Amino acid sequence: MYNTITLSNGVRIVYENIPYVRSASVGVWVNVGTRDEMANENGASHFIEHMVFKGTKNRTAAQLAFDMDRIGGQINAFTTKENTCFYGRVLDTHVQKIADILCDMLLESNFHDDDVNNERNVIIEEIGMYEDTPDDLVTEQLFSGCFKGSSLARPVLGTRNTLGKMDGEFLKNYMTEHYTGDKIVVVLAGNISDSDVQYFAEHLKVVPVGDGKKRKKAKYVQSIKSKKKTTEQNHLCLAFPSIGITDDRRYAVQLMSNILGGGMSSRLFQSVREDKGLCYSIYSFGASYQDTGLLGIYTALGKETERPALSLIAEEIKRFKEFGVTADELELARDQVKSNILMSLESTSARMNRLGHNLLYFDYCMSYDQTIANYDKVTVDDIAKAAEMILDFDKVSFSAVGRVGKTEEYGEFLRKINE
Repeated sequence: MYNTITLSNGVRIVYENIPYVRSASVGVWVNVGTRDEMANENGASHFIEHMVFKGTKNRTAAQLAFDMDRIGGQINAFTTKENTCFYGRVLDTHVQKIADILCDMLLESNFHDDDVNNERNVIIEEIGMYEDTPDDLVTEQLFSGCFKGSSLARPVLGTRNTLGKMDGEFLKNYMTEHYTGDKIVVVLAGNISDSDVQYFAEHLKVVPVGDGKKRKKAKYVQSIKSKKKTTEQNHLCLAFPSIGITDDRRYAVQLMSNILGGGMSSRLFQSVREDKGLCYSIYSFGASYQDTGLLGIYTALGKETERPALSLIAEEIKRFKEFGVTADELELARDQVKSNILMSLESTSARMNRLGHNLLYFDYCMSYDQTIANYDKVTVDDIAKAAEMILDFDKVSFSAVGRVGKTEEYGEFLRKINE
């Protein structure tokens, strides 16, 4: 059971007291990500995530690190297409100390140009590392095509060109403009006290009120892309248009994805890898956003097995749509999901993440029992409807990275296997 207080500036503080543990996880969630950036601002959200660790008016970067190590805590951050989170985990006796550090980073970061220049180089190295990781590169290429025309198509890290034009003043102004009360949710989960909650409330009351500006809508568009790169394996992604993150059909879609390619017992793994030995890795994945999404299938394999593997994947998808799933398959997928939900109850970090994610997207957090009940309601017929809605080869997108062929050759082959 969680509680929520809302400050006059719109900041929400959500807390779940778990008195039988000795730790607490704390997260400051901000409903700002790559999607909120203009083309010339691409990478600003992720850049800010780095810069708040580089020193404040009250602490140097080294002092931030020492203050966390002194209390034996862990602190980190991440940026996604739609939000940013600064989070940490400490003993229950140190919650206000990590609160002080997080608030200092959020409200008093320096953004000195020397630090900006240094950290820009770090992020450019991160971009290079990303480009050297073909499984990341193939999915980024997929997203850039499937969401072309919207900010969802842009990389979270930004580009060397956009990052090169950002200085400390620009980043500080961007943070001030976007990190407003209506976009911030603070989450505490663990052995916490009322004074811990009030500490955050007192410090964050100075955050400015937001203007309630809405995001521009995005939608899936069909895309076929390939990129040559010297790799031992070719990395391929298929994708189909899917639902937004708040769609009530999400339970059926997730179970469908699990049955199709969610693990070692899934149809694609058993068929493409185990029975035919056409690849080493294959799985399905979902990417859902505020108003759109996609369902993807990833595989890594040799060039000589590309076409047999793609043909077999297409056959499995057609069979999935034509004959549906069995009750046993549905029950297995349901048990997997429910197990993950229930096991996450033992982690304060998982509880914190769940609360933050749900408050940002739904404005409330459904109980664990209700979430499980929603998975229990999914029927074989619901899975069939989800498959018919999503697994449409007339709308399939494709991304390939490695010793790959021409883009038009892949497009023609995909059309043939759909006949």
